[in-house]
Amino acid sequence: MQLSPEERIAKLARWKNPPSVTEEQRLERALRMVTRAVRQHPQFAGLGLNVEAKGSWANNTNVSSDSDVDIKVEFTQRAYQGSSASGMGFWELALPPNSYKGPWTPEAFRQELAVALKGVSSAVDATHNVAFYVPDVPGSRPSTDVVPCFTYVRQAGWGHPAAQGTVVFTRDGNHIVNWSHQQLINGREKNKRTGHRYKFAVRALKAIENDLVRLGKIEDLPSYFIECLIYNVPDSVLTRGSLDTAFEGALAHLRQQFSFWWGNPDALVEPNEIKKLFQSGQKWKTDDGRRLLTAAWHYLNYG
Repeated sequence: MQLSPEERIAKLARWKNPPSVTEEQRLERALRMVTRAVRQHPQFAGLGLNVEAKGSWANNTNVSSDSDVDIKVEFTQRAYQGSSASGMGFWELALPPNSYKGPWTPEAFRQELAVALKGVSSAVDATHNVAFYVPDVPGSRPSTDVVPCFTYVRQAGWGHPAAQGTVVFTRDGNHIVNWSHQQLINGREKNKRTGHRYKFAVRALKAIENDLVRLGKIEDLPSYFIECLIYNVPDSVLTRGSLDTAFEGALAHLRQQFSFWWGNPDALVEPNEIKKLFQSGQKWKTDDGRRLLTAAWHYLNYG
């Protein structure tokens, strides 16, 4: 199936806007639910916990059919640190000397957060490796992933300033470092530079990916991966001509980056500009990007 030029332009015009006020209210209820669970839990009284939305909703790149919300609960009194030779990978994870000596280990914090969440929703699923899953309440709030995490500080390396993020200790004994604050700031700046076209293009490609999955053309891909792809499109491409022209240019630029002959996908970065888009431990591969971009190009009937 291919869209006609008229259908494509109509869809792009619709996709440029974020979800409705009603959808935004549903997402806000999810944040209030998690905040209430943490604030009213007696074992957390007096702790430095930061409850904050992250991901698509926080960055205003969510689409109505993809409106699950990610919320982090960050323990700020125990900071981990790491260092890296390149700034793009992490060779070390440790507690600084003379740091926090209290009882809240990653395991204890995860267990107690599960208790707190079950105090507001008996349906909490604590079996996932990274986050707690809270099912949606139809007509009230969307499904929610709640991520227990600790403050993480990357030490300054050659050519790379110090940066603060979070580290998640997974149930299988591994850890994941995230940089949601840097993603938020860099996304806002790029959106300003492009006259709001950056986030338009992210929402458009997410909506297209949803269509392609429904049509059986590709497998479902993480929403964040799509945001990463558009972040690597130059501002000059996103500001060129009409919305249709700009989006065609964005897909053309990315397809060139994934070309077998002259592309260089290894140079692509996440919106935080700290991590490479393709590195060990990511949930996606270069072939995922290549398939998505090719399917989107033909679906939109470009070229």
